[in-house]
Amino acid sequence: MRWRYVLYVVGILILFLAMAMTLPLLVGLWYRDASVVSFLKSIALTAGCGTAISLLFRSDKAETISQREGMAIVAVGWTAVGLFGALPFYMGGEFPGFTDAFFESVSGFTTTGSSILADIEGVSRGLLFWRSLIQWLGGMGIIVLSLAILPFLGVGGMQLYKAEVPSPVPDKLKPRIRDSAKILWQVYALFTVVEAVLLVLGGMSLYDAVCHALTTMPTGGFSPKGASIAAYDSLYFDMVLIVFMLLAGINFSLHYQMLKGKPLAFWRDSECRFFLALVGLLTFAVTMDIWRTVYDALGESLRYGAFQVISILTTTGYATADYESWPAMSQVILLICMFIGGSAGSTGGGMKCLRIMLCLKFCYKELFQLIHPHGVKRLKIAGKPIPEDVMRSVLGFLALYILLFAVCAVALAGMGVDFVTAFGAVAATIGNIGPGFGMVGPVENFALIPEAGKWLLIWCMLLGRLEIYTIIVLLAPEFWRR
Repeated sequence: MRWRYVLYVVGILILFLAMAMTLPLLVGLWYRDASVVSFLKSIALTAGCGTAISLLFRSDKAETISQREGMAIVAVGWTAVGLFGALPFYMGGEFPGFTDAFFESVSGFTTTGSSILADIEGVSRGLLFWRSLIQWLGGMGIIVLSLAILPFLGVGGMQLYKAEVPSPVPDKLKPRIRDSAKILWQVYALFTVVEAVLLVLGGMSLYDAVCHALTTMPTGGFSPKGASIAAYDSLYFDMVLIVFMLLAGINFSLHYQMLKGKPLAFWRDSECRFFLALVGLLTFAVTMDIWRTVYDALGESLRYGAFQVISILTTTGYATADYESWPAMSQVILLICMFIGGSAGSTGGGMKCLRIMLCLKFCYKELFQLIHPHGVKRLKIAGKPIPEDVMRSVLGFLALYILLFAVCAVALAGMGVDFVTAFGAVAATIGNIGPGFGMVGPVENFALIPEAGKWLLIWCMLLGRLEIYTIIVLLAPEFWRR
């Protein structure tokens, strides 16, 4: 493990973060709010630390990056940007302590969307913009962005790409990983701009439209309004956001193929079909459940049911209704959505539809083998056989996901948090959803969680965003041995 090179790259990432802070600084200057001073201090401290680390551990270009080094760079890098990203929140005086500021920062970068803030409209425009921007940076990935613009990370960059991109089988759109990273970010940026324009055309202010576009495509869910999307009570805005949440929940390589003139790419992809079928089925179930029990009109039931199902399934976390007041069946469906998540290669969190598909196929294969002990049945996706190492990785991930969820929920309950809140808070953070149930429901926030519980949930957010293995492997003794 070349820790000198690892820390050198982390120092460069911190420097990039300081550069990113200039955007909310300009927003603060435009609106003449109180965030300007906190951003000036944060930029100076972040740039100074990034420069010091990169110079102190300056290293020659690495010819290759091992898998362990890739995981270390991603894990340490994400923790570092979370820490330095919290500085504007902490220095802005909007949070009572650094724990809350760090929680908000990690929640942003991991696109979780869980918040400590109670009076969001009372926060300065500059800080709210920073809150949205860090979700946009974290959505496609800070390391993937670095791969796209840093030539020295191109060699061996696949190890970094695999450690950060949320997919059991990361797609390479081009032979060079740097070119793949550029394409992903270009598609991501294009959809963000288009969404912002559509929201402005619908009557939303430019500031609100940009903030929502920056948090929809990463499936983050932070909003400059305390009531989230419900504050606008607009069918047009709901429809625009539904479309872009769906786009964000689909593998971005399919968007690239579509833009290249292959509109049938979505239909030919079995995972995309599974995802869209799941959206349709669950939306129908919730709509029927809340029709005449919560809403009198079928159209109104479809509007709110579809929005919440898509928001939770894609792990965006926007809210247009208090789903905790809905019937039990709808709440259970939304809880299941928290675990499923979006497609592999999307910006969504959760277990991912591809893993769920593979798990279901594996279960069917086991049933087939019981009926036909001497029969041979291979697991396939889109007609291609699934390698055994991929299947082992998927089953190991699912087992770890459920185990860590259970352990963290028990630990949070042991801190005095009630059962429903503990269950919902861990599901919401490890799945990078945002709102949960109980004290952390869609009309509440995470401010009342004990301080130790917030640190536990910070860890859960990093686990979920970096696909568990990248974080949990650091706890294995073998990782540190030569």
